[in-house]
Amino acid sequence: MGYKNTRECLDALEARGELVRIDASVDAHVEIGAIQRRVFQAGGPALLFNHVKGCRFPMAANIFGTRERVHFIFRDTIDMVERLMKLKLNPMELLRRPWKYLGAPVTGYHTMPRRVSSGPVMENETTISKLPQLVSWPMDGGGYVTLPQVYTEDPDNPGFGGSNMGMYRVQLSGNDYVPDEEIGLHYQIHRGIGHHHAQALRKGEPLKVNVFVGGAPAMTLAAVMPLPEGLAEIFFAGAMAGHRIPMIKREGGLPIPAQADFCICGTIVEGVEKPEGPFGDHLGYYSLAHDFPVLKVDKVYHRDDAVWPFTTVGRPPQEDTMFGQFIHELTADLVPSVFAGVHEVHAVDAAGVHPLLLAVGSERYVPYAEERQPQELLTNALGLLGNTQTSLSKYVLIAAREDMAGGASCHDIPGFFRHMLERVDLKRDLHFITRTTIDTLDYSGISLNQGSKLIFAAAGSVKRELGTELPSGIDLPRGFRDPQVFAPGILVIKGPKHRRKRDQQDPALDRLGDMLHTVRGIEKFPMIVVADDAAFTARDWDNFLWVTFTRSDPATDMYGVGGFTHAKHWGADKAVVVDARLKTYHAPPLDPDPEVEKRVDELGAKGGPLYGII
Repeated sequence: MGYKNTRECLDALEARGELVRIDASVDAHVEIGAIQRRVFQAGGPALLFNHVKGCRFPMAANIFGTRERVHFIFRDTIDMVERLMKLKLNPMELLRRPWKYLGAPVTGYHTMPRRVSSGPVMENETTISKLPQLVSWPMDGGGYVTLPQVYTEDPDNPGFGGSNMGMYRVQLSGNDYVPDEEIGLHYQIHRGIGHHHAQALRKGEPLKVNVFVGGAPAMTLAAVMPLPEGLAEIFFAGAMAGHRIPMIKREGGLPIPAQADFCICGTIVEGVEKPEGPFGDHLGYYSLAHDFPVLKVDKVYHRDDAVWPFTTVGRPPQEDTMFGQFIHELTADLVPSVFAGVHEVHAVDAAGVHPLLLAVGSERYVPYAEERQPQELLTNALGLLGNTQTSLSKYVLIAAREDMAGGASCHDIPGFFRHMLERVDLKRDLHFITRTTIDTLDYSGISLNQGSKLIFAAAGSVKRELGTELPSGIDLPRGFRDPQVFAPGILVIKGPKHRRKRDQQDPALDRLGDMLHTVRGIEKFPMIVVADDAAFTARDWDNFLWVTFTRSDPATDMYGVGGFTHAKHWGADKAVVVDARLKTYHAPPLDPDPEVEKRVDELGAKGGPLYGII
């Protein structure tokens, strides 16, 4: 059953032909991350770097780099975990098909961690500066742990049942951190560690934190799993691992997985915050330096044969995309039980996950109405914005299942956008929530953690024919040019460079809306996007989704062709205009280092270890 540690997993991947050893000397500063990204993009194997400059520990990457590899790693347990997920949805399934759940008691037994007195992870001690110092992007603020399992326990309810294990950003070096004594701990809003930290502050106590790296692959998966509050990730790890996770209980300290490769033990002390970042993040931009808690380092442990697993993040798709897809497979059937009336959700990876959520809900509030309009859908959407990780969504586009033809899905992005744009009533069906919390990593808002959200709902019959050819006679204000049809009903226009301050709208976009209002046929294009580079934005759906939804705040950056406000409700007569330009206050996009890319090319040349892969 399941792999107990990193070495077991890597050996199995190598035996299967799914791992390549890199014996050339590589640099953890930018180069190794560039290699991992290139191999991931090529659908390549896992990588084991045996010679990392200035570091004695080997590093492993791309372990979870393909859907097939993820399924192979968890092949012994995935079926039973999926069945148990469905059993939560429909308990009567156990009575109808009991033979499908013969392994359920064993899986339940595996969820309970096994207490042990010692283990391989405790064999050696080291210091933070001797750990691999991965710097993924040129402007990163220092070395980072990119696959951490950050473990805390509820100060009021210590023990495994009150634990949280999340994948929060850990900065090992750089900035103002005292070398080998302090590291940075960046956690976003709506994360379990935040509750534990708040309780520790209330009690006037330091919060103990352990950071695990490596070990059973199920521990890494559990750290990114969006479980309901109150369900400990360590229990899910045991179910996915196929064995009880052995945990070393330490007097006066938090437990440590016996099979982990590394463990950093420390405490967060009240009143000590230091700048953390910048860091190239999964929205495709740098998250900038901000004050975050400091973890005072007490001990750093590692096993004899320790390997440092890592990934790099950046504009999707990246390796973390595979986690998202796998989690969706496990949890898709649970959506209706978590969100009443919602049948399907799709957090769009190409748009950075949290900026765009597509959903299908029910519209049954007035079944006898001559024409359906969004009513229950708004309840559905507000539920999505009030629970779990979907609460971080910025744009929620939701359609009524009753209007969707058989087989239609919000995972068919072009088809879903067409469905929405054909049916939305722009005067009625746009609902804004302003000056609210947004994803910490999203810099499109009015301040850190603050911006707006939009519910974009559509129900009923088709209301318009969508245009597929550019309307004749388009006259644009000075600075706007290069209009082009991206998809049915969607225009992209190049705009002038943004020059406004944060939390200000741009009168130039109002002028654009006014001029477009007189264009015959513009009503066939209910969605108009203004971008810095129209050709790039309209090249494909990945570019369109990334530019449109990561570079705009709904309340600040949405304008109208015939826009109006009535009784605090905003709508548009003919079209909405989304300002998706890079703003003066946005974080910079991630750009690779050309010199580093040349060195990576050499590894892929004939005779190199990556020949035939990249």
